[in-house]
Amino acid sequence: MAQASPVDETRRIFDLVATGRARSRSELAAQLGVAASTIGLRVQALLDAGLLQEAGDGTSRGGRRPRMLRIAEDGGCVLTADLGGGHARIGRHSLSGALERVATIPVDLTAGPEPTLSAVCEVFDDLAGGAAVRAIGVGLPGPVDIATGSVDQPSRMPGWPGFRVGEHLRERYGVHVAVDNDANLAALGEHRLQFGLSEHSITVKAGTAIGSGIIVDGHVHRGATGAAGDITHTRIDGSGDIPCSCGNTGCLETVASGASLVRQMRERGRGEVTTTEHVLGLARDADPVATTLVRTAGTHLGQALSGVVNFFNPHAVYLTGSMSASEPFLAAVRSRVYEACHPLVTQRLRIEAAHTGADAIVLGAARLALDGLELPA
Repeated sequence: MAQASPVDETRRIFDLVATGRARSRSELAAQLGVAASTIGLRVQALLDAGLLQEAGDGTSRGGRRPRMLRIAEDGGCVLTADLGGGHARIGRHSLSGALERVATIPVDLTAGPEPTLSAVCEVFDDLAGGAAVRAIGVGLPGPVDIATGSVDQPSRMPGWPGFRVGEHLRERYGVHVAVDNDANLAALGEHRLQFGLSEHSITVKAGTAIGSGIIVDGHVHRGATGAAGDITHTRIDGSGDIPCSCGNTGCLETVASGASLVRQMRERGRGEVTTTEHVLGLARDADPVATTLVRTAGTHLGQALSGVVNFFNPHAVYLTGSMSASEPFLAAVRSRVYEACHPLVTQRLRIEAAHTGADAIVLGAARLALDGLELPA
C-alpha cells in the first residue's frame, strides 16, 4: 500500500477530530497506525494554523493524562449555497461541517450568474460576520463540470453555461471553492451523516424534478463525464411518448417527478392544482386521483432504481426532496425495488427518507468544501 503524503495524513487527522472519532494524539495514532512522533508533528501544524485547539486534559489510562483536541472555536467558518430555481439556501458551518446558521433568499437563475451570485455573496458576508472564511461550497441545479466549476448543458439557466462559478467566488474570497450538482451534494451530505468515509449509497432527490447521486466509500462517484447516477432520463416501460427536456420521450422525469404529477392532475380536469406540494397534500387527504398518481410515480422510480441497485449493490438508498415525505410514494419505491432486485442485493438494503431533510445539499457542500480545505503539510 502506498504511503500517505503528509497532507493526506493531516487531512485524515483533521477529519477524525472534526467528527469526534478521535480526541487525542494517542487515539489518532491508534486509528491511523502512524508513529506518535508523526502525529505530534501533524497536530502541531494544525494547532499553529489555528484549525485545532487543545481542550484540557482527558482521563488517564495508566500514564500521563492526554491533551484533548477539538476544532478551533475561532478557526473560521465554511460558507455554502444551494441554488434553486426560485430561492437559495445559504449556510454558515463550523470547521467540523456542522450547520450553525442558515438563511433563505429569493433568487432568479434566469437573471444570470453574476446578479445571482452577488445576492448570495451579500448573505455570505452577513453570515460570516467578520470570521475568517476557510472554504466555500456551492450546489447548482444542473450538470457540473468539476474541473471548471461551471454548469454543463443545464436546463432553464440562460447565461450560466461556461460561467466559472468557482473562479468567480475564489477571486472574491481567496479560498478554496467546491462546486457540484445539487443531487451529488445531497447524496454526500446524507451519506457522511450516516456512514462517514465508508460504505456505498444512492440518494435520490425527488421533487419538482428528479436527480440522484452515487457515493462510493464516502466519496461522490461522478463517472467519466460527471453523469454517473443520473437516472432522470431512464426510459420507463408504459410511460407513453411524453417529450422530455433531454429530447427523448418517456423518461422517468416525465412520469415520476413532481412537475409530471401536476401535469397529470391537470390533464384529469384538476386545473386548480399548480404545485407538487398541492398534489402531495391531496394525497395525504386521501384524494383517490392524487394518491394513485403518487403511488404510480413511486413505482416508476422503483423500476428505474432496481437496475441500479442490482448492479451497484449499495448499503442504502435515501430519498430526499418534497416527495420523500409521502409515505405512499416511499412505500411504492420500496415495494418495486424489493420485488425487482435479487434477494442477495436487498438482504441488508435500507430504503428510507433522508435524515438531513432540507439541509442535505448545504451539508454536502460543506463536506465537499472541507475535503478540499488547504491544510498544512
